Amino acid sequence: MVEHLAKIVVLGSINMDLVAATHRIPQPGETVIGTEFRTTPGGKGANQAVAASRLGANVTMIGRVGSDSFGSDLVHSLAETGVHIEHVHTDPSTPSGVAIILLDEHHQNFIIGVSGANMQLDERELDVVRIELSDADVLMIQMETPVELSIKAAAIAKDFGVRVVMDPAPPTRLSQSSYQIVGIVTPNQSEAEVLTGVVVTEPKSAKTAALALIELGAQVAIVKIGELGVVYATDDTVEHVAAYKVDSIDSVGAGDAFAGGVAVALAEGKVVGDAVRFGAAAGAIAVTKIGAQDSMPYRAEVDDLLFGTK
Repeated sequence: MVEHLAKIVVLGSINMDLVAATHRIPQPGETVIGTEFRTTPGGKGANQAVAASRLGANVTMIGRVGSDSFGSDLVHSLAETGVHIEHVHTDPSTPSGVAIILLDEHHQNFIIGVSGANMQLDERELDVVRIELSDADVLMIQMETPVELSIKAAAIAKDFGVRVVMDPAPPTRLSQSSYQIVGIVTPNQSEAEVLTGVVVTEPKSAKTAALALIELGAQVAIVKIGELGVVYATDDTVEHVAAYKVDSIDSVGAGDAFAGGVAVALAEGKVVGDAVRFGAAAGAIAVTKIGAQDSMPYRAEVDDLLFGTK
């Protein structure tokens, strides 16, 4: 039983995902026939907010959408999941962000993000962050909004004693002082390579990358390696957590489900290792469903998977 209702603040992106499925990704200049097309609410920030909300947290989203049909649909979708949307503002000068997603027959995704209103966040959002973090447990940030603004938000969180979980996507190299401010960083394989220079292909190289992130200043480094699981490192620990065995049909949003799970678990007082396992279970549930926010798991699903594998 959860004794503490976690409060999580998400400063991040809100996109409409335009998803096309095909047997294989085309080569340059080539056209291939798709098998499916759909639009679905997304954006790493919004996905993570929905994940945290479904996993039992009290979640406030801070971000922007455009004054277009996508924008109104995105805000409505967030509200329906229980995420607090009073700090999601409409920017009349810029369209809503979109992500163009290609899915191949192996369920791997290839994504092009067009930031739109997400890159218009400014000091007004930081004013809201200061208000909302006064009684929060965790701040979640990503790199689909202005990175300098996210680091400033993390510094505010540090002043409040609030933990920060940063999903470094798309990856941007950070200074040591930025890692020290952020504290917890959760790259996937390709992101870890950009951040550390280590090519991550399996648990051993993931451990090397995670330890490199600790050397760069992170307090906790969590490297996601897909179906091979997750590696996490702290100053005195490095451990591989195997992936949960599920039938994967769509990898879109799995990393966001993982981040939401980690944030909720930490906010509820779990130690890092248990939080990583909880996040891994959330990510595993997500790959068994279609879509981004639609695939975010509910608490009962994650608890069932965890209890069934102990």
